[in-house]
Amino acid sequence: MTRLRQLVVGRARSPRDPHVFTSLSLIALFAWVGLGSDGLSSSCYGPEEAFRVLHDYPGLGIFVALASAVTVFIICASYSQIIELFPAGGGGYVVASKLLAPGLGMISGCALILDYVLTIAISIASGADAIFSFLPKDLMGYKMHAAVGAILLLSVMNMRGVRESVTVLAPIFMVFLVTHVLIVLYSVFDPSTQVLGIVSDVRDDVQRCSSTLGLGGMLVLILRAYSMGAGTYTGLEAVSNGLPVLREPRVRTAKRVMIYMAISLSFIVLGLIVSYMLYHLRPVEGKTLNAVLIERIAQDWTPELVRPFIIVTLFSEAALLFVAAQTGFVGGPQVLSNMALDRWMPTRFMLLSDRLVTQNGILLMGTAAVATILLTGGSVHLLVTLYGIFVFISFVLSQAGMVKYCLTHRDNTPLWRKRLLVNGFALVINTFLLVSLVIFKFFSGGWITLLVVIGMVLLSLSIKRHYRQTAKLLRRLDSLVQATEATANLSAEQESPAAPVHDPNAKTAVFLVNGFNGLGLHTLFGVIRHFGNTFKNFVFIHVGVIDAGNFKGASEVEKLQAHVQQEVQRYVTYMQSQGYYAEGYSSICADVVTELADMAPRIVEKYPQAVFFGGQLVFPKESFFSRWLHNYIVFAVQRRFHHQGIPFLILPIRV
Repeated sequence: MTRLRQLVVGRARSPRDPHVFTSLSLIALFAWVGLGSDGLSSSCYGPEEAFRVLHDYPGLGIFVALASAVTVFIICASYSQIIELFPAGGGGYVVASKLLAPGLGMISGCALILDYVLTIAISIASGADAIFSFLPKDLMGYKMHAAVGAILLLSVMNMRGVRESVTVLAPIFMVFLVTHVLIVLYSVFDPSTQVLGIVSDVRDDVQRCSSTLGLGGMLVLILRAYSMGAGTYTGLEAVSNGLPVLREPRVRTAKRVMIYMAISLSFIVLGLIVSYMLYHLRPVEGKTLNAVLIERIAQDWTPELVRPFIIVTLFSEAALLFVAAQTGFVGGPQVLSNMALDRWMPTRFMLLSDRLVTQNGILLMGTAAVATILLTGGSVHLLVTLYGIFVFISFVLSQAGMVKYCLTHRDNTPLWRKRLLVNGFALVINTFLLVSLVIFKFFSGGWITLLVVIGMVLLSLSIKRHYRQTAKLLRRLDSLVQATEATANLSAEQESPAAPVHDPNAKTAVFLVNGFNGLGLHTLFGVIRHFGNTFKNFVFIHVGVIDAGNFKGASEVEKLQAHVQQEVQRYVTYMQSQGYYAEGYSSICADVVTELADMAPRIVEKYPQAVFFGGQLVFPKESFFSRWLHNYIVFAVQRRFHHQGIPFLILPIRV
């Protein structure tokens, strides 16, 4: 199984490798692919959704196109400011938590996680629809199998590492970008189209619409079309969430990616709507407007060019939708890990695998996306109805936090008026879009979205309450720390005891500790109480866990290493003050069980009479919920040690 896992996922990475951060991080170009594909793929359906609303007044599309392009730049500019203010990443969750309130940050985080699940689901479902439209109808029954298989494949690729997955998907992204830029440019410069004729078309449709619906009715129609194309802006927040995977200097890299995203998405969206207008396109049953546009452009070409171009372009659209799911696999686990650090989510979501990726988060996102596709039957129409509301909840809270920051820190914020204008404008736009989406989609399925958000918020509150109660229980054990340090200081002031004789063949107690705390000391004193003077040597092992909270650079890893060494030395110093021989071992890793299994045989070789001890908290009420929120890693260590023939005892610690 180990060999199979290494073949599929890859060999373990060493966190001590000075080049590991470079090998894991993304340069701006690859980050554009991995984090910008969701936004760019929205041009496959966002402009069409907006254009369809206009019905008999396609000339009004120019106003929607310009408004959409401006909105893209405003949101990107706002998130560039968020990136500057929060260079460690976290996006909407961190912004709302730090600048508004932790509870609002939790709501923003829940909305983002759900949005990323739907990003994966709708991208894969849409891509499957597009791919199977090229295949014989007899194969349509395998569409769901293909969608689930695609999610599983992306999950495995991301467990290998973000950079590896993005490298594979980059060619698809570039083919889509090149073909669609060519489509827009050809539409504008095609002699059969009259670019200047758009002016007269717009003027005629404005006059007809205003005379039929009135000026207010025309404005409502434009705003409704603009809001129905709101899916265009989903994915623009991904860079601020995915900052930890970017190449140093991260802020500069992230801002460059935001520029790439703003220019590419606004150009494609504006260009596609203008192209619809130039060719006077109308919806065709069973085809997307993009497909109609491509066929219209290529109809006068030579037969040798028409079919290959149509196939490559439409296939790139379909394939990019699969690539867009990558954004969910990058952003979702990052939000989960940030919320886990603040105890809104189970702490296991901040742990890293031996490939130094947030594997639990990746698995959760993939599993949730598969469940979503199965529950909805892969219906893109239903998924689109649910999609969009989640991300605008986060947008609104993020912009509100930035507006508050600009107002409260205007004395020490350069160009605060400019920043306030950008964030304020973004807040107004996103609030309008959120309210519009809720109103227009509520009775067609939007109410499900709100119920799911409320359910996840309640779950997060329950998790937070459990961890808060656990912290209160653990504080009762911390009184041992003060008492132990007082005893050690008193012993130091008195005459120092004679140095103990080091006898490696004597009985040795080896303790697994996770810091100089009440849990470790309770285990130590429990062994002394139960076994008396049986043990002459005391060995302490502290393995520091590298998780999403401290795996942010070589300096953070070095700090963790120094902290682990300091903590284990406190045990050694205390036992030496009591006249016992003691020594400590420390290490840092992502997989504690494997690291301990590697260290233990070396200690047993040095101390043949060693017995290993670990403490396990016993809660007043055990339940599935409490077992799910705690990793109970000591039992996994015990199983591994017993397999190696190493004695290991677990001491229960009731709190």
